[in-house]
Amino acid sequence: MKRHLFTLLCVLSSPLWALDAPDQQRLNSIQQEWAHIQYQLPAEQRVDAFEKLAAQSSAFTQERPNVAEAWIWSGIVTSSWAGAQGGLGALSKAKQAKADLEKALALDPDALQGSAYASLAALYDRVPGWPIGFGDTDRAQPLLEQALKLNPDGIDPLYFWGDHLFRQGHYAQAKVALEKALQAAPRPGREVADSGRHKDIQLLLVYVNKKLK
Repeated sequence: MKRHLFTLLCVLSSPLWALDAPDQQRLNSIQQEWAHIQYQLPAEQRVDAFEKLAAQSSAFTQERPNVAEAWIWSGIVTSSWAGAQGGLGALSKAKQAKADLEKALALDPDALQGSAYASLAALYDRVPGWPIGFGDTDRAQPLLEQALKLNPDGIDPLYFWGDHLFRQGHYAQAKVALEKALQAAPRPGREVADSGRHKDIQLLLVYVNKKLK
């Protein structure tokens, strides 16, 4: 009995979000494939590629349901799949991505430096609002603020914050956030993602600067 109790206490005292080596390798593979699809494939090939990757990321969540990072990347992949597809047919995928990110937040809101907050905020900013979808810019803002508390110098939360400010018409503040994002430290193993995100930022800055003229 004491042995079983000790085992239980060890399990309960271990963080649910701790990744072992196989989980980390699996996560890295999903991240790298996402970056390849998002930034290196032609647009017309992305829907099918994201569909395949979504099956992999969903399987990860089913096999490791207590790993918040798995749910985060399932949400990111599924939201990217929705974005690649576009139109009303993508709404069901956006809703699934939202559910995955909310699951990640319930497990560990700090996982991947609060990436679930930033990704969920991006959905609220970009999905159509009621009565078509669940989009809500008012709900996006506090999520982004929390993401920035956890990762104030991260390229992704700063990019999404700049995008949010741009959508709200706060062009000078958006420029500050985006220029700071360009100074973010490189992420080892995420070179393709960093390069692609830099291009996203530079493109958005073109629109920001036009508004500031």
